[in-house]
Amino acid sequence: MFKQYKVQAFKALSIAALAALGLPAVAQAQAFPAKPVKLVVGFAAGGPTDVVARAFADHASRALGQPFLVENKPGANTILAAQAVASAPADGYTLLFAATNHSMIPALYSSQVKFDAQRSFRPICTVATSPTVLVVGKSLPIKTLGQYIDKAKKEPGRLTAGTAGAGSSGHFATEIFARAQRIDLNHVPYKGAAPVITDLMGGQIDSSFATLGSVLPQIRSDKLSALAVASPQRSTLLPDVPTFAEAGGGNYSADAWYGVLAPAGIPAPVAQTLERVATEFASSEAAVQKLRNLGLDAASTCGTTFATQVSREVTTYSQIARDLNLQTN
Repeated sequence: MFKQYKVQAFKALSIAALAALGLPAVAQAQAFPAKPVKLVVGFAAGGPTDVVARAFADHASRALGQPFLVENKPGANTILAAQAVASAPADGYTLLFAATNHSMIPALYSSQVKFDAQRSFRPICTVATSPTVLVVGKSLPIKTLGQYIDKAKKEPGRLTAGTAGAGSSGHFATEIFARAQRIDLNHVPYKGAAPVITDLMGGQIDSSFATLGSVLPQIRSDKLSALAVASPQRSTLLPDVPTFAEAGGGNYSADAWYGVLAPAGIPAPVAQTLERVATEFASSEAAVQKLRNLGLDAASTCGTTFATQVSREVTTYSQIARDLNLQTN
């Protein structure tokens, strides 16, 4: 009887000891956040990514009772910001607020970065998307996507498509569509989105695969014509503009996303807390309205689904970059 008691007591002590070893991590996760959280943005203040990041930070601060502080760290096509977060402690107190171009880093700078765009991070959630929309200038006598494709097939290389630069999200979106349709578009790279819009309205170029937020005012003022939206569903901001699928462009989709990533190894409970807050933000009426004013849709894709999306994008962009010899190294 005494021997049995000793065995049971030993088991109880062993379990208690093992539990104690896990207490610090559990307590840390349960207490999160116990201090301010830094949200690093790889773009200058005032741009779309920065504006969405600050809206999310405000919501998270109120939801979790600790300040979420936005730190703008522009430079090297967001590499500086990603590097800072990748090398930070994986405790949830340093996060990256990124956009779609994060998936393009391996395609363009594979040997110039000290982190892995996938393995160095744990994707938490997207909080907003901006669909790509094909717009044409008023000088181009084209009213539908079908007419655009027909013209491109009849006159290979004649239709010009302006983007914010070689290797930009618009460039990749243009190339993916051209490959899917087996057409040859004349890519015209610019140094930014603003001059693309100016020349598009002036008739110097024919078209652009642009993020909706960058051209929404010109579409609404009838200075540009939208042929199709590259999303699974029509945009609530342009309900009369068909999706590419509806307009005969296949299952082409080119949503730009904005979302939160953490250093790899972040405790699961901390990640779950951040996922919950991001999901609540994307579903809140305040966020929906604020994002809509920017030409964005509130949307949360989290966890493994978000990670799979990033992985798929990295593979696609890397292949296109190799084909077009876009890598900078």
